[in-house]
Amino acid sequence: MASTRFIITVIGIDKVGIVAKVTGIMAEHSVNIVDISQTIMEDLFTMIMLAEAREENFDLKGFQTAMQKTGEELGVDIRVQNEDAFRFMHRI
Repeated sequence: MASTRFIITVIGIDKVGIVAKVTGIMAEHSVNIVDISQTIMEDLFTMIMLAEAREENFDLKGFQTAMQKTGEELGVDIRVQNEDAFRFMHRI
């Protein structure tokens, strides 16, 4: 079974329900958390996740759209990038 891995970043002003809403959307799309890091600096919430979908023909665009819409509702910036694209963009 093939898997697709993503880097998901969430940045914004901290408020109740960010993690619940983001992980709820992930569950709806059968996306699993592989690793997660979260920090709150005063009132600034930051979270980065390595996640994966094991579905063949995973609808990445649909998942990105759902996460972006959730970010807009929460007032935070949510980005979903394919792991390979993320690594390529951040190589030295």
